[in-house]
Amino acid sequence: MDREWLYISERMSEVSRICGREHPIYEHASNFSIALYILGFLKCPDIMSAEDVEEVEAGEILKEHFVPVKYEEIPSNYKILKSKDRYLLAIGDPVFPTHFAVVTDMHSLQPFFSKIKLYGCGFDSLAELKTEFLGWEGVEQDDFLFYKMRRPKSLKKEVTSKIYIMKNEEEYTITEYDKRIIEKKEEALCR
Repeated sequence: MDREWLYISERMSEVSRICGREHPIYEHASNFSIALYILGFLKCPDIMSAEDVEEVEAGEILKEHFVPVKYEEIPSNYKILKSKDRYLLAIGDPVFPTHFAVVTDMHSLQPFFSKIKLYGCGFDSLAELKTEFLGWEGVEQDDFLFYKMRRPKSLKKEVTSKIYIMKNEEEYTITEYDKRIIEKKEEALCR
């Protein structure tokens, strides 16, 4: 059973709770760290143990682990808790982004979840994010870019098998049989 939706929901709830305090501890985590934590990109037990991601590293992560998409390519019925796909709004220059916001629910009036500098974490509309960031650090209308997270390559079932060759009751040898190597050899012979 795929439980990733449950983990995402728990991470968003956790981040929202730390922001509601009188002296919020969310200030210790960057907006990049929070967005990547919610997506499950950062492998850590909680947000306070998440590594702090800064602009340069955020740009590298964006380049390596996300694919640019157009806003129109995000399904109109997209909900992060029901889809295997993960979308991200990156604001600013993709090499040195200013802000990350997780796309959560395209049916909502506020489909983006992120950490805004002064207001903590929560949901925003695209218009609210544009009001917040347009003109800040040179951000222009064209600097609102959407990305789809590359799915990690699923772990293939073990293709290496062990063959035990019994010589007698006490002696045996073990030979590893790799199905991929045999398939490649067969393909080469068929050509």
